[in-house]
Amino acid sequence: MYQRLAFIDTLRGIAVLSVVVQHALEVIVREHPTGAYHSIIHDAIGYYMNFGRFGVVLFFFVSGFVIPFSFPASAFPVNDFAVGRFFRLYPAYWTSIAIGLVTMQAVESKTYPLAQIVANVTMLQSFLEVRHLWDFYWTLTIELLFYVVCIILFAAGLLTRRLTAVAIVVATALAGTAVVVLVEERAAWVMMEIGLNLSAMFLGKIIRDTVVGGTLRWRHVALCTALYAVFAIALASRRYGGAYEDNFFYSYSIGAAYVCAALVFIVFAAFGERMAWRQLAFVGLISYSVYLMSPFAMVWVHRYAWPGDGPLAWLVFVAEVVTSSILVSWMTYTLVEKPWISFARRLRTDCSKSVALEPALGRQGAAQ
Repeated sequence: MYQRLAFIDTLRGIAVLSVVVQHALEVIVREHPTGAYHSIIHDAIGYYMNFGRFGVVLFFFVSGFVIPFSFPASAFPVNDFAVGRFFRLYPAYWTSIAIGLVTMQAVESKTYPLAQIVANVTMLQSFLEVRHLWDFYWTLTIELLFYVVCIILFAAGLLTRRLTAVAIVVATALAGTAVVVLVEERAAWVMMEIGLNLSAMFLGKIIRDTVVGGTLRWRHVALCTALYAVFAIALASRRYGGAYEDNFFYSYSIGAAYVCAALVFIVFAAFGERMAWRQLAFVGLISYSVYLMSPFAMVWVHRYAWPGDGPLAWLVFVAEVVTSSILVSWMTYTLVEKPWISFARRLRTDCSKSVALEPALGRQGAAQ
């Protein structure tokens, strides 16, 4: 039996809904006349806060909270971890590729080169220098990198060391900030963004070690969060600064997304299950499917159920996108994700319990 933390699923729900709403509002601003409302909506989701990036970074914090503790107490923990992660990610991902290809062909008559499709099927397209079929797949590359780093640290006996995550965040933040400030090369800034995303994940582990494990103190969280925030703001200024364009990425909005995600996660972790909200926790349970399926649900809704222009109609459109995304994702979770997760558990080398959730989490009232 595996325990789930309701407040973590609530955070997942907040994260994925932030992404969905951001994308829906972008469609309204980009593809429809918004008149006097243009600057209001555009500034809200592009200049002051990119809610899509906020949601993605919140997912990274959740991964840092969960993944390093997901190595099972089995005869071959690395093998079992890898198998579990494979069946957790790939079946739903392949389903999204299939649905995406059908959707783009049927609705927009768009096709993709076979080589690009094959590369994307591996989920390693970034490493193969092949474009993502759809841009939102970029976050999965970061997830895979984090898994690899965790496996290396686990194999070396460092993952559970008290100060490993602290050292990683401090070193990455200091080095990354120095590179951003001193190096006038955009490629270097792109690489530093990968480091920033991994830092968010390890900061999630530091927060867990503080509120659950008790091996670290809030001063560690404060130090690492401060360095992470400086790194995020400096990188956003370099990477996304300059003229405010119509791509919704700007130094203020991206920097705010990284900092706000950290603050929201810290508050939720500090108060634990008292921050759980049942309805959002359900969305969090199916959040991986929502993340993968919502862009295609939005394409169908936009083409065949556009409610018209004006504030009320736009609100209806966002509601349609959210509702259809949850409905489709509940089906893909039930028919694809859940069976394959169960299958992966049956492949474990023994019947030992996972060490993903420590006994202390059970005392917090973890949801089953």
